[in-house]
Amino acid sequence: MSIRLLSETIINQIAAGEVIERPASVVKELVENAIDAGATRIEIVTAGGGKNLIRVTDNGGGIPADELALAVSRHCTSKLTDDVHDIRALGFRGEALPSIGSVARLSIKSRTADADSGYEVVVRGGHLEGPRPTAINRGTIVEVSDLFYATPARLKFMKTDRAESTAITEVVKRIAISFPQVRFSIAGTDRSPLELPASCNAGETVSEAAMLERISQVLGADFSENALALDSEREGVRLTGFTAIPSFNRANSLHQFAYINGRPVRDKQVFGALRGAYSDVIARDRHPVGVLFLQLDPAYVDVNVHPAKADVRFRDPGLVRGLIVGTIRHALAQSGIRPATSGAEAMLKAFQAQGFETPDRSPSSYTSSPARNWQSATNYRPEPPRQEWSPQTAHPAQRPLHLDNQPAPRYEQAGFGEAMQATISQFTAPSADSRAAEIEAPAELLRAPLGAARAQIHANYIVAQTEDSLVIVDQHAAHERLVYEALKTALEAKPMAAQMLLIPEIVDLPEEDAERVVAHAETLERFGLSVERFGPGAVAVRETPSMLGEMDVQQLIRDLADEIAEHDTANGLKDMLNHVAATMACHGSVRSGRRMKGEEMNALLRQMEATPGSGTCNHGRPTYIELKLSDIERLFGRR
Repeated sequence: MSIRLLSETIINQIAAGEVIERPASVVKELVENAIDAGATRIEIVTAGGGKNLIRVTDNGGGIPADELALAVSRHCTSKLTDDVHDIRALGFRGEALPSIGSVARLSIKSRTADADSGYEVVVRGGHLEGPRPTAINRGTIVEVSDLFYATPARLKFMKTDRAESTAITEVVKRIAISFPQVRFSIAGTDRSPLELPASCNAGETVSEAAMLERISQVLGADFSENALALDSEREGVRLTGFTAIPSFNRANSLHQFAYINGRPVRDKQVFGALRGAYSDVIARDRHPVGVLFLQLDPAYVDVNVHPAKADVRFRDPGLVRGLIVGTIRHALAQSGIRPATSGAEAMLKAFQAQGFETPDRSPSSYTSSPARNWQSATNYRPEPPRQEWSPQTAHPAQRPLHLDNQPAPRYEQAGFGEAMQATISQFTAPSADSRAAEIEAPAELLRAPLGAARAQIHANYIVAQTEDSLVIVDQHAAHERLVYEALKTALEAKPMAAQMLLIPEIVDLPEEDAERVVAHAETLERFGLSVERFGPGAVAVRETPSMLGEMDVQQLIRDLADEIAEHDTANGLKDMLNHVAATMACHGSVRSGRRMKGEEMNALLRQMEATPGSGTCNHGRPTYIELKLSDIERLFGRR
């Protein structure tokens, strides 16, 4: 078979297979072009999940008439100089528009600020028509219809219109977070409208408040109430953004966003570092919520890895990972003890889930069936026939209380009369169990974050009171975190105790893995693991951490070699030791069912306030829940 040159159309269609994966990919490329053009208002309209229509309108600088034909030609761009390592725009390949035009019907209308009129070009199946004059305001309108009509096989791999519309929305949200000075709107016959108004003016420095406002538009107001600000710099790499407290987490990683020099990315190194920062404060099946912005010299990061530009490569990945993990853990340690605001909402819903109706306090309510007033909505039974209520016909449990066979006092229209109040005053409250009675505590404790302990219920939960809230603490989970943090502090304060092997363990490794392990020998020795070279392609292990007891040394070294190869760190051994410490803390902490004195409860609360990360236990569960007085009043209909 002879070698021949492929046609321009086939070349563009091959390139489109890498750049244009689905309608969301088209929207991503067009919106990034609009932002690079200086737009402050971007409107997206879709139909059929983007397969039938995608229209992106912006008020950017526009494209001159004599450059429209170049805009739809491959490898033509205004965003890149002769240095491929100095990439400061979102786009730079010059492949998006010609790739779209090769698999769809594409039209571009544009007008610059100094032009008398706009011009339009049309690309159908890779064939260019125009440019020709058209009516348009300053800016650009790009319309893509019949996506993949030229490559119908690709349509078989598309999802439902709803799924594709959702993917487009997620792409726009991900881009919008990084550009709070731009107003975004999405509409169409296949979706509900979405508006993301600008949170600051174009050209001004984006403040922390403006950025948090835009993030809240995407992630919801709950995020801003549970967010921690990040701002740190190390060796020319700066990290800013926001991350949530550990108790505010999600079941998947869709609420994690990362940006490199303003470019949204889905880089496993960045998200792996985010996950690592929460490794011992969040459950393994839960995911942290965060928005990370990394700023560094473009020469130290390669964004030219994949046509979709979602993956990047760092010149020093260990530096970036260490910066992310260290900054987030420092923010968590400095945040003090904070409960997730979602915990109170969950508690309110748990109370309201019983389905009790609000009783009618009108005079006529006393003639209705008690089952009607207090009927559970989740266990409905037909209402019995109404009958006049009286003390004689009422069930014994519903009859008024009275003493010494005295006549029952009558009800007055506005409530209990004086006679009834006198009757009630004759009762003496039964003495409560001393372990559940209110605990006396100094008034100043009410001003502490966790307040003053008032009672212990079910021999496991401490009920505390602050000036404006009610706090319920899981005593076992809370003490487990305190013991765990104390063990970690002890482990880091001095080198780990090691046990010498009677016969050194020889581990055969590929030469490059052996080099990596030996390069981290000093770090490993701090954790009680002594390794040294033993000829080519092998290392000798002479000591192992005492805490780990008997272990598979061969597998440990191989796992460490794999981790060092991927992340250039040897934190796997530290994580194993922390896991042992967590197990020791679980078995050595206050057990559920233990009765505690008031002094013990208050001491536990004070230690929680002074210990970083005490809002969650070692397994990622919350250690306490706070219910504001205003929420309690809502439960009783006072608000």
